[in-house]
Amino acid sequence: MEHVKCLIIGSGPAGYTAAIYAARADLKPVLYTGLVPGGQLTETTEVDNFPGYPKGITGPELMEDLKAQAERFGTQVRFGIATKVDLNATPKKIWIDETIEMTADTVIISTGASAKWLGLENETRLRLNAGGVSACAVCDGFFYRGQDVAIVGAGDTAAEEATYLAKLCKKVYMIIRRSDMRASKAMQHRVKNTANIEIIWDSETHDIVGQQAVENVIVKNIKTNELRTLTVTGFFVAIGHKPNTDIFKGQLTMDDLGYIDVIGGSSKTNIPGVFAVGDCSDKTYRQAVTAAGSGCMGALDAERWLASEGIH
Repeated sequence: MEHVKCLIIGSGPAGYTAAIYAARADLKPVLYTGLVPGGQLTETTEVDNFPGYPKGITGPELMEDLKAQAERFGTQVRFGIATKVDLNATPKKIWIDETIEMTADTVIISTGASAKWLGLENETRLRLNAGGVSACAVCDGFFYRGQDVAIVGAGDTAAEEATYLAKLCKKVYMIIRRSDMRASKAMQHRVKNTANIEIIWDSETHDIVGQQAVENVIVKNIKTNELRTLTVTGFFVAIGHKPNTDIFKGQLTMDDLGYIDVIGGSSKTNIPGVFAVGDCSDKTYRQAVTAAGSGCMGALDAERWLASEGIH
């Protein structure tokens, strides 16, 4: 059975940054990428807000750069999925692809979160072809300055992203399935008091039209079945994210949505020697740069914990 000093579960900015710092600290990390090496950013074309890339970079290129940097310092990057864990054992036990069993002194979890989508065929096609469908207004809103866009969602995140888009875009259509919003009263007031946000109540997205990019969104009123066509160039989905943390349930403390709880100002979980970084523990910021920063924290916390335990 293979034993490692530091095992990183998941890639993306958090996992690869943790690997860079852990490798430089001579923790000889092994990183398993998960099903999507590089995480959510591999589905993002232009990344303009990651420091150090003044001309921008594509998501896949950024992830390849981070991976290469981690490997340069000795990280073993392997393709595989953690399918079972026993984090209360000493050392911790992890099963990869259901068949490979290994142990680790420390575990850094960077499994991320997956955006929830509506499930429309054209939504998937245009999203994967970088055709104007996004789940992150803060990431991609910049590309739609002065244009008309639509956003789906009724919670605090949707309200926050709608008001963010309203600062950049000429018009924001907010599509809400019910006749009220789930967002806090303060966020509702902010949306309703923003002149260029039009709320379309009691409606759902019927279809997204466009060959190469979004051209129109067809909205259906669920009470009258009336169809309305919105001429927009961007379509944002803000109906929530699901953290990829199911295999840790019952062992790690989580909130009611499944985000791993970390001890304030650190990456420490309720189990000593286990650390959570990136979007699996962050439901507030969800940015590549904050994920990278938390990855650094995870490696430093792991290094200090190993030193405190006298593990060399």
